[in-house]
Amino acid sequence: METKPPLPPFTAETAAKKARLAEDAWNTRDPDRVVLAYTPDSRWRNRAEFIDGRAEIHAFLTRKWQRELEYRLIKELWAFDNNRIAVRFAYEFRDGSGQWYRAYGNENWEFDANGLMAVRLASINDLPITESGRLFFWPQGRRPDDHPGLSELGL
Repeated sequence: METKPPLPPFTAETAAKKARLAEDAWNTRDPDRVVLAYTPDSRWRNRAEFIDGRAEIHAFLTRKWQRELEYRLIKELWAFDNNRIAVRFAYEFRDGSGQWYRAYGNENWEFDANGLMAVRLASINDLPITESGRLFFWPQGRRPDDHPGLSELGL
């Protein structure tokens, strides 16, 4: 059986680690890797889209990262209890026309006993920004440990 540590029940330390591992995975923009963090029958609500199972998650992520270019994400732990974690996040991307955006949101996560996410509920808002208004500057991939998080950036 697949496992994805840290496993519930979560502590402040393991919940924060789980959030950072999710951030790191999403910053790869690799649907093949990211989808493995979810149960085969995982249920999502992402904005107004309802997604069921790994195949739909994979298709969703593939479409997302084809549209959202130069994607960089920061997640921050908001709350946790037993097998649930709430995070807030922001990410920056540009579209095909060159317009930059910062997306702000909250996610509620529920995990199975093996640490796989069974439920993901995401509320997200996009804000057009200028290129000079960007705050997330690191090479594509994992956010460096010394790059400020959301709270340090005033977000």
